[in-house]
Amino acid sequence: MAAIVWLVAGILLAAAEMLTGDFTLLMLGTAALATAGVSGLANTSVLVDAIVFGVSSLALMLVVRPVLLRRFGSPPPTPTNADALPGKTAHVLERVNEHTGRVKIGGEVWSARPLNAGEEYAEGETVQVMKIDGAHAVVWKGP
Repeated sequence: MAAIVWLVAGILLAAAEMLTGDFTLLMLGTAALATAGVSGLANTSVLVDAIVFGVSSLALMLVVRPVLLRRFGSPPPTPTNADALPGKTAHVLERVNEHTGRVKIGGEVWSARPLNAGEEYAEGETVQVMKIDGAHAVVWKGP
């Protein structure tokens, strides 16, 4: 009978994890399921069940949960502002060479210089933003 109680508790805790997403209830639910297995196989007393639940909960919370949080806990950072510009295309507004130049990237005008010092891009060409170096977009037309 105790095994069924632990089984139901484990399932309910694991299902409740969907509401929180911090892996705490999942660890407790897994510990309850492990306790249900031990209780069902060995027909243990409530005291032994409580010890099994406590030890398995502690082990899961200290060992497994940190690994899961590192892997799934935070989404990858989304590049914003100047960090989001590399890889985008730019339209050359003023001739770009190693000393001067302006490009338009997504509606914003940036000072620009070529990736390779000897290159030059004429007005109207489309280039790729390779990186942002201070207030300059470093651009490249490609092969």
